[in-house]
Amino acid sequence: MSHQKTTYELIGGAEKLRELVDRFYDLMALEPAYAGIRAMHPQDLNISGDKLFMFLSGWTGGPDLFVEKYGHPRLKARHLPFPIGISERDQWLQCMRQAMKDVGITGLLFERLMQSFFTTADWMRNQAG
Repeated sequence: MSHQKTTYELIGGAEKLRELVDRFYDLMALEPAYAGIRAMHPQDLNISGDKLFMFLSGWTGGPDLFVEKYGHPRLKARHLPFPIGISERDQWLQCMRQAMKDVGITGLLFERLMQSFFTTADWMRNQAG
């Protein structure tokens, strides 16, 4: 009987996922190209980083940490207070793309994640432009 690995396992589990999230928020804080999405976050990015880590854990097939702590993610509802248009979507995706490359996520896994991230990020838009 073969075990098909989850995306969480293919990424490298909690340690690699935490590395990815930490890099994502480091880039968001440091790179001027991501100033638009950085402005939507609190000064201290630690809570945002923890929430993204917990969400991505479950979203990728690992422990459902976000649901255990906060309940259903209700992504769209939780993000309604923030104007998310094409520019914000693209900044988020580019930041995540760079973070994945920086932590060594490559190949088919990289492509699959980027497709999934695009679908989710595009669905989150609540502004026309």
